[in-house]
Amino acid sequence: VIFAKKDEDVYTTDTPPKKIEGKAGAHLVDMILDRTGNKGTGKMTIKEGAERATAVGTMAAALDMRFVSFDKESRTKLADPLQPSVTKPASVDKQQLIKDVETALYCSKICSYAQGMNLIRQASDDYNWGVNLGECARIWKGGCIIRAQFLDSIKKAYDLDAKLPNLLIDPEFRKEIVDGQPSWRRVVSMTALAGLPTPAMFASLAYFDSYRSAFMSTASLVQAQRDFFGSHTFERVDQEGGKMFHCKWTDAHAI
Repeated sequence: VIFAKKDEDVYTTDTPPKKIEGKAGAHLVDMILDRTGNKGTGKMTIKEGAERATAVGTMAAALDMRFVSFDKESRTKLADPLQPSVTKPASVDKQQLIKDVETALYCSKICSYAQGMNLIRQASDDYNWGVNLGECARIWKGGCIIRAQFLDSIKKAYDLDAKLPNLLIDPEFRKEIVDGQPSWRRVVSMTALAGLPTPAMFASLAYFDSYRSAFMSTASLVQAQRDFFGSHTFERVDQEGGKMFHCKWTDAHAI
């Protein structure tokens, strides 16, 4: 509906509203200034994710792009000086690309919902709310801006396992996201090489790749740096969990 809507039936925000004359033959989305607002649930969600120490990277990436788009003045100034070095494919199979983009979007959406549901679950655990995540999905479909058929699958997943640690390991979602990897990775790679920002897809794929990693060497390095710079201590792989250690990295460091 949004993409197909012509530049018509547009009104001012005056009181009373006045209908304006649109551009003949143009689509409305092409006439809307590329400057996105940001004032609601996105900000609250990212703040809450930080408070609950729960990863919400897909939503954070989407919100960041709203901030960047809102700063149109700076983007206009930087557009010419920051010329990209891009690699565009010599040819593209249009139908395959469409299929790949649809799959990449779907896989990214799974990750976004997984993050949101985990955030609600963490808050429920922290405050002893006893939230039924499957019931949340059902209620949203009945009266929320989401109301997606996708919520039926989420409800089904939590009905099968109310303690599901992540939507990614529900049998149905797991199969879809694992099978969709080739298309997902192709799209992310292609957009990166072409200089096209698709941060939410990047963030979703990073979330997927991170959560499928039983061992994250980069996390070990970060924790070592935290101890080096701030004496935040660390756990060891050869000791029981919860037992903390600190290193005297240099002569200037205290024990």
